Amino acid sequence: MQMSILKKELVDQISNDLEIHKQDVSVAVDIILDAMAEALSAGRRVELRGFGSFSTRSRKARQTKNPRTGVMMDIGERKTIHFTMSKSLKETLINGKG
Repeated sequence: MQMSILKKELVDQISNDLEIHKQDVSVAVDIILDAMAEALSAGRRVELRGFGSFSTRSRKARQTKNPRTGVMMDIGERKTIHFTMSKSLKETLINGKG
């Protein structure tokens, strides 16, 4: 069982469902992803109704041990992306419909 879907597979599925050329769908997907990345890097929240929302969170600087060498390392503060699924997506996953 395959655990992930590649961008190419997503483009293929959209192209087949809408009967649009794969190249056009690929450009549209790239534009959407670029717009989402730009909004997130500007600190904005991206909400896709019926799917979920993406936002950024800051992780504090911390010290950790390298498991291989045992040496203590400093990890600086950084931003991460947080995803919150919509209620309808959560229900779909719980009920196994889809």
